[in-house]
Amino acid sequence: MSIVSNESPQAERSRWHQIAARYAHADMKRSLWQVANTLIPYFALWALSLFSVHISLWLTLPLVILTAGFMVRTFILFHDCGHGSFFPSQKANHALGIFTGILVFTPYFAWRHAHAIHHATASDLDRRGVGDVMTMTVQEYLAAPWWKKIGYRIFRNPLIMFTIGSFLSFLVAQRFPRPNGGSRERASVWGTNLALTLLVSLLVWLVGWKTYLFVQLPVLFLGASAGVWLFYVQHNFDPTYWERHDKWEFVKAGFEGSSYYQLPSILQWFSGNIGFHHIHHLSPKIPNYKLSKCYRENSIFHVRPMTIRASLSSLKMRLYDEERRIMVGWEALKRYQRKQVSA
Repeated sequence: MSIVSNESPQAERSRWHQIAARYAHADMKRSLWQVANTLIPYFALWALSLFSVHISLWLTLPLVILTAGFMVRTFILFHDCGHGSFFPSQKANHALGIFTGILVFTPYFAWRHAHAIHHATASDLDRRGVGDVMTMTVQEYLAAPWWKKIGYRIFRNPLIMFTIGSFLSFLVAQRFPRPNGGSRERASVWGTNLALTLLVSLLVWLVGWKTYLFVQLPVLFLGASAGVWLFYVQHNFDPTYWERHDKWEFVKAGFEGSSYYQLPSILQWFSGNIGFHHIHHLSPKIPNYKLSKCYRENSIFHVRPMTIRASLSSLKMRLYDEERRIMVGWEALKRYQRKQVSA
């Protein structure tokens, strides 16, 4: 049931933090239930997938797809721990975050730090580059050297970004600490690498390297692709909000720079309600299982939804046009090239 307000949208929006605060606390029972209904099926499906390899790869295929779905959901638990929103205890958040980080091939403290920067700088044109998907403006692209343009075109190609790009991001890029990372972040990377080495070695010893790879590679590939898509599509859409730092506003970045991705119930469950991304960016302390309730009960958060069909248009978005304040595709470059010629 929605809570009806007689206030103007502007006045209501000014007190969004008071409304969000009512939901920004963990429920221990619900958190433990999510751990159970996520990790138990994840481990069970992993075991079934390993067993199925010796029966039929056609049986393995649907199992690894389902396992990848639970990997995405496991990442949401990991994500909430990084925000300190999953458990009331910070120690418990860190413990589960480290553990689930190993399962999703991501060092907990290193990712937590980068993701906090992302939340503090989302939609800020002058503070891009950490914890986000690289986005250039039209003018930046036109001024870039040829080799950088080629690299950017390859990176922003959906056939690369949501396949080998997302896969390598989890498998390879997460294995190295950021040059300016702190000691805890660096230790997190090397500790996760060590834990993965031991875990993978044990599984290879138990089931053989072929069986392990037949399951691990497709699970990681599909899970990473889905995860990167969910992250990408909720910050690359139109109309959206980007602004230079001196004019950047946190509230606008949340309401207008992060989308509400309206998903079918089953996908909303597997993605841990991350589709309510605008609410999450405004108040990351709200645990994933309270985001939908926060949305339903407060009209302030009823922004224009983005459907799956509408989200596919983001596949054509490559650059941000500061002049027109919209995301554009490569075809927009012709407009600027003609302007340069005529000038």
